[in-house]
Amino acid sequence: MSSTTPPSADAGAQFLAERAAIEAAERQSAIELEAAAREQRERLVAEVNALPALPGVYRYFDAKDDVLYVGKAKDLKRRVSSYFQKNHGGSRIGMMVARIARMETTVVRTEAEALLLENNLIKTLNPRFNILFRDDKSYPYLKITSHAYPRMTYYRGAVDKRHQYFGPFPSAWAVKESIQLMQKVFRLRTCEDSVFNNRSRPCLLHQIKRCSGPCVPAGQTGEYARDVRSAEAFLRGETDEVMASLQLQMGAYAERFEYELAAEVRNQIQALSKVLQQQVVEESSATGRDRDVDILAVKVQGGKACVNLAMVRGGRHLGDRAFFPKHVDDATAVRLDDEDALSPERQVLEAFMAQHYLAAPVPGLIVVSEAVDAGLAEALGAQGGSRVTVQAQPRGQRRIWLEMCVKGGELALARLLAEEGSQQARTRALIEALDLSVTEIDNFRIECFDISHTAGEATMASCVVFEGHQMQSSQYRRYNIEGITGGDDYAAMRQVLTRRYSKMAEAAQLGTGRLPDLVLVDGGRGQVSMAREVFVELGLDLGLIAGVEKGEGRKVGLEELVFADGREKVYLGRDSAALMLIAQIRDEAHRFAITGMRAKRAATRTGGSRLEDVPGVGPKKRAQLLQRFGGVRGVAGASVDELASVKGVSRELAEEIYRALH
Repeated sequence: MSSTTPPSADAGAQFLAERAAIEAAERQSAIELEAAAREQRERLVAEVNALPALPGVYRYFDAKDDVLYVGKAKDLKRRVSSYFQKNHGGSRIGMMVARIARMETTVVRTEAEALLLENNLIKTLNPRFNILFRDDKSYPYLKITSHAYPRMTYYRGAVDKRHQYFGPFPSAWAVKESIQLMQKVFRLRTCEDSVFNNRSRPCLLHQIKRCSGPCVPAGQTGEYARDVRSAEAFLRGETDEVMASLQLQMGAYAERFEYELAAEVRNQIQALSKVLQQQVVEESSATGRDRDVDILAVKVQGGKACVNLAMVRGGRHLGDRAFFPKHVDDATAVRLDDEDALSPERQVLEAFMAQHYLAAPVPGLIVVSEAVDAGLAEALGAQGGSRVTVQAQPRGQRRIWLEMCVKGGELALARLLAEEGSQQARTRALIEALDLSVTEIDNFRIECFDISHTAGEATMASCVVFEGHQMQSSQYRRYNIEGITGGDDYAAMRQVLTRRYSKMAEAAQLGTGRLPDLVLVDGGRGQVSMAREVFVELGLDLGLIAGVEKGEGRKVGLEELVFADGREKVYLGRDSAALMLIAQIRDEAHRFAITGMRAKRAATRTGGSRLEDVPGVGPKKRAQLLQRFGGVRGVAGASVDELASVKGVSRELAEEIYRALH
């Protein structure tokens, strides 16, 4: 009688065989990966061994060709080899080195050149393991125009050599404060040229003695030019010369028995003296190199860093401005130095100075809270074309400036840490209140939509983005809504959501895009129903949608959240941290929508910028332009050559008009 193997035994044997095959394949794959990693490592080491012992910059890239790190070295071979000749274990350096797939190097002539190139590349490439300062805002200046009766104004942008510029100032507030001071002491005009050219009598500023009234013949005297020269001298820090000139002027008026004019100059002297007494900088100390000084203080705490920049210009302390870099923890951990281990404070400060002064003007003296590399001053001097001194242990007045700057930096960093803590608490509270499944709270993303119009005119939709516990203004978008009945907010919401998410849905399905974790619409059931229709058509998860519905009596704090997936309404509570976050995002969407709508409405009604605001276009030229082209829209549609063909309109003025209306 023959025997047969039971079916269960055959299945068990097959399972064991398949498992053995899988394990063998995994072992083979691991061997191949290890061999590939070893080969890659050997290739990198060979490249390192071939490097010259010269100054230069090196870049590390990962397998996706993303930049990991940019560094400089006075000896490329020694510096780069230190990354590969040591076992860094599971430290951040080890994590970075393990990810290096290839590298690039650039040889330069000096260490100063290497420093400048390194920080140019850091700002351009945004490496993961470098300290990075982002400052996309240009600095404001006080501008005095080249005019027969110069105008004083706030200015930000490219410098025109025809005019005088004073600064830079750390903030718009500092410029405006200086303008008010100039008005009180020197009574310079601030009005637009178009207003100035068409005045028949002085304005209110003249009545309250804030302007000498050069817009009318009575004010068009030599005294105005003298006041302009005095104001320019004061802004350059020549306060002694200005005071002496005013005193001589007062004496001359008194000798001629012009006592009213002498009294006016006396009032100027008193106002100027009061301002100088209020300044932290003493007149005696604000001479020579102390007239233009930057003071830098650094503070590192809780994985965050702050560099506080205080500015002294013309001997006057103009205030300070705080900067907060990215990647502090990773960057300070991977920084290697063959001679000394740099403190995090020094690393942050050196990174700031190198990156900040690539674009900003460099004063002759920089006072710092931490000693920095001596080559940094040399590099900054080469960049600016003049000698730069960096002082780490100041005395006297400079020490007072530094102590003020250090205190300002400590307060700014403490404020940032407190704000970040509260924002994270709000984010977590919202996630928990809505029972959302979020794996990484730091990447939690909300997009919020609002519709704005005026009685159906100039309909505008806004989309604002909240991510990383803060509003991301660079990702905001506005949408012009067209092809709907004026005032139909539901149709407007349908249009903006379709435009926003149709391509995004396709990308998400292909695994190349990411949808937000929550979509907020400013409105109740009607707006949510419209959003639901759009998401159903696009095949998107209805659980993403929530509407912010006004509470009883539309009172703040009584809002409820309405959902598209059938869940019950949620009332978060007046004092809820989650509601505070919702309100913040909703209000920002409303603000962004309404400002866009107003701009669109103004453009619709006037055809862009107003012709009256263009310098050099008075009533007569304006009438000629409007008559020639049939209105503002026609002027806006004309070319520069067509505008220049109008009698009295020069080529330069035609270009100004064209720029203003486009």
